[in-house]
Amino acid sequence: MLKGLVLTNPHQVWQVDITYLRTAKGFMYLVAIIDMYSRMIVGYRLSNSLCTESCKSALEDAILKYGAPLILNSDQGSQFTSESWVKTLAHYKIKISMTGKGRCTDNAYIERLWRAFKYEGSYLYQWNTVEDLKSNIPKWVYWYNYNRPHQSLSYSTPAETLYKSYSGNNSNSSYFNFQELNIVQEGKM
Repeated sequence: MLKGLVLTNPHQVWQVDITYLRTAKGFMYLVAIIDMYSRMIVGYRLSNSLCTESCKSALEDAILKYGAPLILNSDQGSQFTSESWVKTLAHYKIKISMTGKGRCTDNAYIERLWRAFKYEGSYLYQWNTVEDLKSNIPKWVYWYNYNRPHQSLSYSTPAETLYKSYSGNNSNSSYFNFQELNIVQEGKM
C-alpha cells in the first residue's frame, strides 16, 4: 500500500512497531507509533509483555491527541494481525498496510526511531531497570519530538515540522504553536 505513496501531510501514514528492552530482571517491550511525514512520536506504551492491548492503548492515546491517520503501517507481528487490532483499526476507519515480501524498507522510519532510541537513549544512559525506563522514556520522547533535529527534515524537529504543516495548510488553523506555550515535559508532570 505504501509503494509509490508521496507523503504530503501529517497523519496520512503512521507506523507502529515494538522493540524489546533488556533490564536487569528480564525484558520490557516498548511500542511506538510515529507519523511518517513529521517523524513525530504520536503514541507509545511500555509493557512487560508482547500483548495487543498495549499496542491498542498506544494507538488510542495517539488518536485522542491527533485524530486517526488514513493508513497505519506495521509488520506482520501477531499483535498487528490479531482480530482485536484489526477491529480497532476498522472502528476508526484506518486502512491497514503491512510490510510484505520484498517491501523491507516500508518500516524504515520506525526502525530508525528504534536505532535513535537505543543509541541516543537507553544504551547511552544505561537504563537497566523498569524504573529507569518508566522515568526516562517520557523525557526521551519529549526530547526527540521537540529538541532533536532531523537531517531528513532539513534539520527541523518533528514538532516543528508538524506545526509548519498545520500553519502552512490553513491560515485559520486552530493548532497551537508549541514554542509559545509553557510546555511541561511529560516526565515531570
